[in-house]
Amino acid sequence: MSLQALIHDVWIVGIGVQALLVLAILAKRSWQKYPFFSAYVFFNLFEAAITYAVFRKGMVYFYTFWICEAIGIVLGLAVVREIFTNLFTPHPALRKLATMIFGVAVIMLVVLACGAIYIQSADARGMVNAILLAAEATRIVEVGLIMFLFLCSSAFGLHWRQSVFGIALGLGTWAAVDLVNVTMMPHASPTASLVFSLIRVLAFTFSLLIWFGYLIAPEHATSSAEIPKRAQLEQWNQAVMELISR
Repeated sequence: MSLQALIHDVWIVGIGVQALLVLAILAKRSWQKYPFFSAYVFFNLFEAAITYAVFRKGMVYFYTFWICEAIGIVLGLAVVREIFTNLFTPHPALRKLATMIFGVAVIMLVVLACGAIYIQSADARGMVNAILLAAEATRIVEVGLIMFLFLCSSAFGLHWRQSVFGIALGLGTWAAVDLVNVTMMPHASPTASLVFSLIRVLAFTFSLLIWFGYLIAPEHATSSAEIPKRAQLEQWNQAVMELISR
């Protein structure tokens, strides 16, 4: 079996898993608690379906794919923001700080992408390079923040059986693999590009399975015994509140 045929088969499997994930979100009403994550999943299913429909239509596929990638980048960053704001719900100052940080990050990424298009060219290649640059910057932000989240999981009261942990784990896995992909893609040969594409679709399908597993599994509620550093988190919240109120 050729690499292209294998990528196509994994792509089809991924669409099926995404459809199941959408059904799980609707059945468990997860969109009420995680609206941005739900929008991210719904959009990815839409992207997979529409790009598959126009796969053999040349420039139509080209522009459809890269426009959807640009939208997916913004939604992926919004999911990271949602993870932190969900964890910081009892801590309004930390939640406000997280919102401010992500707002600045989105503005900087938009400026970075527009600057890349202006410096390189306004044609299709310039658009692709700008999206790749924005994707690389976004993945660095996502991987860094999710690593910070896991390192401070005890202070945040984050447990591996919580759905928010599963969302972070799946997104972190996907972001780490895609970071390598977008970094290497401009320098890869045609054969290497196919290998990276296969790894990319496999990683995303694996993330989908993580999300699906966490959504259908019973969620574990965090007990007070599992939050030995909650006092420290309260101190952080108080410190940020005093800083903001100055």
